[in-house]
Amino acid sequence: MYLKHLSLLNYKNIASADYEFDPKINCFTGRNGVGKTNVLDAIYHLAYGKSYFNPMAVQNIRHGEEFFVIEGEFEKAGRNEQIVCSLKKGQKKALKRNGKPYDKFSEHVGFIPLVIISPYDSDLITEGSETRRSFIDSVISVSDAAYLQQLIAYQKVLAQRNALLKYFALNHTFDSETLTIYNEQLDNLGQPIFETRKKFLEDFIPIFNKHHHTITESAEDVSLTYESRLFDQPLSTLLDENLQRDRVLQYTSVGIHKDDLAFTIGGHPIKKFGSQGQQKSYLIALKLAQFEFIKQKSGVLPILLFDDIFDKLDETRVARIVSMIDHEVFGQIFITDTHAERTENIIKEMHQSYKMFNL
Repeated sequence: MYLKHLSLLNYKNIASADYEFDPKINCFTGRNGVGKTNVLDAIYHLAYGKSYFNPMAVQNIRHGEEFFVIEGEFEKAGRNEQIVCSLKKGQKKALKRNGKPYDKFSEHVGFIPLVIISPYDSDLITEGSETRRSFIDSVISVSDAAYLQQLIAYQKVLAQRNALLKYFALNHTFDSETLTIYNEQLDNLGQPIFETRKKFLEDFIPIFNKHHHTITESAEDVSLTYESRLFDQPLSTLLDENLQRDRVLQYTSVGIHKDDLAFTIGGHPIKKFGSQGQQKSYLIALKLAQFEFIKQKSGVLPILLFDDIFDKLDETRVARIVSMIDHEVFGQIFITDTHAERTENIIKEMHQSYKMFNL
């Protein structure tokens, strides 16, 4: 599978652009601010129906314009697939496959397997648990549509339970029967989500360790651990035991929406004890594991987006990543870099076909 053609109109800082791509490696170079990352984000948009960098959809419309359109032509399993994503101010975003609109964007997730590696991934280390849960959920959802629907249903029930807790507090009342209904629904949805996440991490962690060892030559002792209170007690028990706390807080304080991943180096949080290079190696290994996991589940080589990949990595680590690319581990790759000469010199070592786009 690969992206053959991309057309952009009024997307972020890009007024209009058309690109024909190489099936293997495509490099966008130029100074900061010219729109290299925006091209990658447009490709991500076609795969997931949303921006990787800006969740406010209307802010992806070019300043002073009323709409944006992203159109991509992919080759997948010998067929041409046209994906169009568009948004007009005051209207809902539209996503179409071969001219047919999706009723729900979730129906499209996984059709275009894609992984992005970006400096913004540092949020996985620096931000709160919600960012890391979103990572887990996005990887699983690409190959498990039922899981995504369970997750959506869980979030809906959770919002209803939280609204009920606020209502109780504001009106100095309490209705145990209604709350019990929501507890049962959360338990019925939350336990399978926990079991799926647990099984996913059992498969995912060894893949992560393998890639990290490759990038660092096993020079760093790192670990990735799934943290959930459901390891100790079923969700129904947790909800019962934390009822009074939830009533005081006016929201649901336990459940799979509180799960987290622990990232450590030398037994300590990598957020505090890892250098920039160590953190970046960790994140790249995490994303390469995502790539391999999706490849295993879908049977398709995902498109890989490398945004500013060579920043903060020493030459040795860059060389190991280049070696992986050269050994046909990946399918189509997109790379951005501020240094055209550096990028082309690295790409030439890969013995793969490529295209350079200087913005």
